[in-house]
Amino acid sequence: MGLRFTVLASGSGGNATLVECDGFGLLIDAGLGPRQFAARLTAAGTSWASIHALLLTHTHTDHWNDSTLAHLLRRRVPVYCHPGHHRVLETWSHNFASLEAAQLVRDYEAQSDFILTPGLRCKALPVSHDSGVTFGFRLEALPDLFGHSCAVGYVADLGCWDGKLVEALVDVDLLALEFNHDVRMECASGRTAALIARVLGDQGHLSNDQAAALLREVLRRSRPGRLRHLVQLHLSRDCNDPSLAASAARAVLDAHACTGQVHTARQDKVCTTIDLGAPPRKPRAPRRTATRSRAAPEGPTQAWLPGFGDD
Repeated sequence: MGLRFTVLASGSGGNATLVECDGFGLLIDAGLGPRQFAARLTAAGTSWASIHALLLTHTHTDHWNDSTLAHLLRRRVPVYCHPGHHRVLETWSHNFASLEAAQLVRDYEAQSDFILTPGLRCKALPVSHDSGVTFGFRLEALPDLFGHSCAVGYVADLGCWDGKLVEALVDVDLLALEFNHDVRMECASGRTAALIARVLGDQGHLSNDQAAALLREVLRRSRPGRLRHLVQLHLSRDCNDPSLAASAARAVLDAHACTGQVHTARQDKVCTTIDLGAPPRKPRAPRRTATRSRAAPEGPTQAWLPGFGDD
């Protein structure tokens, strides 16, 4: 069973990603208003009618929008979040309590698998960020009739990483990973010392170099050729450049002979939809034919052509 993956918006102005599995539409975060959502969904070739659940990473306000929570309530769309998110949402949202009363809030636990819909399994991955409990996710589609399955890793807001997170991201077909800032640009940005220290800290955001190191370790532990797509998330508007982020990622992929594509998500534009169908087949060895005692043909032969704040 395949997955379709579309970043609708990524950055400190609002975050939202659409994952589709066999007719089931899942939003990861909802940092846009309902009308802006509608426009982005239309650009992605779908609509609100195709949204069946929201999965929340954390409670910084670039990852949830109260008007959108009200819209989800009207549409009876459940919201998956961690129990540690409740207090903030109950305090600052006018609609979260109504979602709870309507039994539309579904809790997940750290490091536990849960089923979003038959055929789609999720695991919540704790990450280090200054928003209280914060999570990335590993999403896996169940195998199809031919035994093919696919997996997505999603980690958007984190200041550091460890081996446990790497292991959770091994052997994914698509890795969506934060490449927030270039350290030199961050330090020369003219921002306050407190904001710079926050972004660079272990509970802040990953730099291009930190993300590249995480990618390198994931590739080192994964099966060769498994990673097909890298999606770069949450680039800073002021302290990064898409070419710098892409270059840092491409250098790692090339060093591991990985031909995966690099996609850099944007704040103001829907990213290209990535369709994760069956994994590419390994090329078959050429079939051997019985040799006959005759001269080989002369002449050449033709080879086969192959959020918080301004982060």
